[in-house]
Amino acid sequence: MASAQVVLISAIASGQGKTTVTAALARKLCRQGQRVRVFKTGPDFLDPMVLQRVCGSPVQTLDLWMVGLDHCRQLLAEAATEADVILIEGVMGLYDGTPSSADLARQFGVPLLAVIDASAMAQTAGAVVLGLRDYGPVDLAGVIANRVGSARHAQMIAESMRGIPLFGTLPRQQQSLPERHLGLVLPDEVDTIDSVLDQLAEQLDLDAGAWERMQPNGFDPIRADQNNADELKGKTIAIARDAAFAFLYPANLDCLHALGARTVFFSPLADEAVPIEADAVYLPGGYPELHAEALASAVRWQQSMHQVHSEHIPILAECGGMMALAESITDTQGTSWPMAGLLPGQVIMQTRLAALGPHAWQTSAGELRGHAFHYSRLESDAVPAAHTTKYPTGEVGEPIYRTGSLTASYFHAYFPSCPQAVAKLFRTGGGQ
Repeated sequence: MASAQVVLISAIASGQGKTTVTAALARKLCRQGQRVRVFKTGPDFLDPMVLQRVCGSPVQTLDLWMVGLDHCRQLLAEAATEADVILIEGVMGLYDGTPSSADLARQFGVPLLAVIDASAMAQTAGAVVLGLRDYGPVDLAGVIANRVGSARHAQMIAESMRGIPLFGTLPRQQQSLPERHLGLVLPDEVDTIDSVLDQLAEQLDLDAGAWERMQPNGFDPIRADQNNADELKGKTIAIARDAAFAFLYPANLDCLHALGARTVFFSPLADEAVPIEADAVYLPGGYPELHAEALASAVRWQQSMHQVHSEHIPILAECGGMMALAESITDTQGTSWPMAGLLPGQVIMQTRLAALGPHAWQTSAGELRGHAFHYSRLESDAVPAAHTTKYPTGEVGEPIYRTGSLTASYFHAYFPSCPQAVAKLFRTGGGQ
């Protein structure tokens, strides 16, 4: 059995500073010589990129529905063999979602650290924290107070906790992690990201004694499922990867490799053509709307996509990938940018969220799970070949379009949820 100190970092709601605290704590522990692995609860691409920058290892997703109980257990067991500390950043508020971060913590017996935004409260912090602990209940190891104004402010918070340890405090930050409409800015776009992370680690006042009193969690080793090995053996999958196509679960790459595929990367933003050895193409989501001018002028890339499509090579385009293959993208200023045009229709950016939540696609090879999160809409006369189903309501979800060998949707698939469907998709394209 492998063991490590494991803690889930959650809060009463979004916006309390969970990612900031998780990043500061991870960086601080790494600088102390600890081997740290970080996970993210629930569907997310941006927070994991920042947290990977902190700890140097891919940040995998833990979600009892999308990832599944057994795969979550396998990921934690593997991490415990190589880490001294495992930090799990929660999603939204502690009890939000079905399943919630609290459900995940209870399932694996993981204690919690509650992050509170103390900028506009003092003793009331104790009431908030006691409510978080007792509502579930959950095993609350302690609290980290964010945006604390002074030593006296921290003392008032600590005195209000009624026996719950104040693990640490973080002052109001002059420099914070920059955000845009889908969340945090990509870390590679922020020149000062490492100095910001180092500063957060230095500012985090951590009670070393409280931290060391936490007991480690043990995880029994689990063998990976080899039933689908070699289903993509000999296949080369070309994956778009740059600032416009950055939303890619690390587990999706692991799944493709476990299926026997070889992966190669190319950059549409750099006007790189699809590699000639590609047996299939994968365009993940990202921020094509922020790079619409560059993509509109990427003639070499667009021509290579038309060539691939004409040769009936399977193409999977998710969210931002689909947007870049539509006829055009109209930004929030009303400017229309021509795109590759493999999928009929125009993408219209909007300032309001268009979709958010978990979805499932019932394929002929099984249920492929994932999520949707986008601020645009596709106006198209194309008839969807299928629709996802929203979880847990069962309502009709995202359209899935097929034209020739192209499969396109706003749906982000989590490949390990159904490797058989993924293998079939990259082998046969639209012939799902």
